[in-house]
Formats: sequence, structure tokens, C-alpha cells
Amino acid sequence: MTLPLPAHRLSLAQTVLTTEAEAILALARRLDGSFLAAVDALLACKGRVVVTGMGKSGHVGRKIAATLASTGTPAFFMHPAEAAHGDLGMITGQDVVLALSHSGESDEVIALLSALRRKGVVLIGMTGRPHSTLGREADVLLDAAVTREACPLGLAPTTSTTVALALGDALAVTLLDARNFREEDFALSHPGGSLGRRLLVRVADVMHHGEALPTVTPSTPLKDALYEISRKGLGMTAICDAEGGLVGVFTDGDVRRVLDRGLFDPLAPVSSAMNPHPRTIAPERLAAEALQTLEHDKINGLLVVAQGKLVGALNMHDLLRAGVV
Repeated sequence: MTLPLPAHRLSLAQTVLTTEAEAILALARRLDGSFLAAVDALLACKGRVVVTGMGKSGHVGRKIAATLASTGTPAFFMHPAEAAHGDLGMITGQDVVLALSHSGESDEVIALLSALRRKGVVLIGMTGRPHSTLGREADVLLDAAVTREACPLGLAPTTSTTVALALGDALAVTLLDARNFREEDFALSHPGGSLGRRLLVRVADVMHHGEALPTVTPSTPLKDALYEISRKGLGMTAICDAEGGLVGVFTDGDVRRVLDRGLFDPLAPVSSAMNPHPRTIAPERLAAEALQTLEHDKINGLLVVAQGKLVGALNMHDLLRAGVV
């Protein structure tokens, strides 16, 4: 019985996803020593990993190169047609070439093989046909075969490109682990993104310090402490002793609480109304950690302390300006 059009479309989409998922699971089950040999070759590479491929394999190759580069394995994509017209000069004998071709017979890729041999590079071939020209010529073969494409016509590269992409991810993540690549390393490759800012920006980078730091002594009258809060614009002032040691904090919230109780005496020392247990953070901590503290404790500002001395202050607006929030 013919399914109604919406049901047919939903069924087809589900079939595509199931077909591709099953192909990836089959790939996982057949990973063997060849995969480990590819990892070893990439780890031993003293130059760059040069990824190449034509058509849809080229699109996948670009993504694999980008993933490798951002996870600690220097890599770039080289278009095989351009390579035959001069771009081969980008490759040195210290490089490793990862060539993608589902058929293993892409003319533009096969045309490069003899030149790559003369350069003495290690060639890793990723193909769906191990007995193809690329499969035979590769120093290391990565079998990316699939039983069928998800395309109902069996023509458009679908399952095959998904499997190749997943195999590239498996290489990149395995190399990432082998290189002991950590969050800080990842952030250095992504300084312009929100992730990079969360992993790179320190409290010292965003805090107010020097003349911009609101601070009074314990004996300062409440009216003058209130003026300091208004003048510095952080919604609080630190209270420090003569040696610069932090002894408390007086915030907008403390002002409201004193007023609510009818106890506001403008000439009383700020020590009578301060919080003697302020929340603090060290200047070398990540700004993202300051954000976590502000959100967890439901407060608007933090004082920055190093070796027992007040060195800075920050609030949520500072984190917003830094792009950490």
C-alpha cells in the first residue's frame, strides 16, 4: 500500500539516517591495525598533513583537514586539480598525504600518485574500494567501504561521505588523545570564538584595578563608602586595612538592608554594616570560573585577592563586555 506523502517522506528520512548509522557501526567493528598504522604515521609526521580529494570527497577532506588542524595536528586541504598545476610545490618529503576517493579511481587524485612517490611522502588512502588504484598504491589503507548509499537511486554520495567523515573524526580524536591535547590547547586555536574566550580569558584580564578599584578603610563613614560605590560604578566597595588586606565588602544590597532596618547612620563606620566574609577569586583563575561563582551565589560582584591582598574587583557587566557570558 502506498503511504500518504507526509508519511512516505518521514519514512524515507528515517531510512537515510538508519542506513548511515548502520554503516558507521559497521565501520567501527572493522577498524583494525591499518587504522593504528595511520595514526602512527600521522603522529610521526614532522611536516603537515595534506588532505586531498575530488568532488564530494574533497568537501569531506576539507572538513577533516580543518578538524585535524584545530585539534593539534597541523593540516591543510589541497585541491587535486590545482595540485597538478603547481600546488604540489606545497608538499615536502616530511609531509603525510591523506587522499580520499570513494572509488579509488578519481582521475585527479590518481594523477598525483607518481609525483607523491617522487617526493617520498607517506600516503594514506581512504577509499571504499580497497583493491582500487588508490588502495593498492597507498602506504596505509583506510577502508571506508559501504554496502549501499542512502540515496534511493544509489547515486548521490550519502552513506559513503558520512562514513568518510566519521573515519576522519576518529583519526582526529585519536590523535588528539595521543598528543595529550587539552582544552587550553583547543582554545589557542579558537581565540575568536566564545569557547576560546571562556578558556583563555583570566580574571586579571577583566578586573578593575588601581584607581578604578573601589576601596575604603573600616573607619570610613557610611556616607563616604556610599559615595565610593557610586563613583566607581561596581555596586560595591572593598574594605581594606592599612596594609591592603581585605577585611570586608559593602554592597548596594547592604545599603538597602541597612535602610530597611532603619539603621542607616551616615556617620557610622562602614565596618558596622559591611559583610566580613566577601566572596573572592584569584586573578589567575579563568573568568568563566568567576561567572560560575556569581551565578551560583546569586551575587553581582567579586573581589580579587592575591596573597591576602586586594588587587581587583569585577562584576557581571565586566564578564559581559569580555564575551565570557
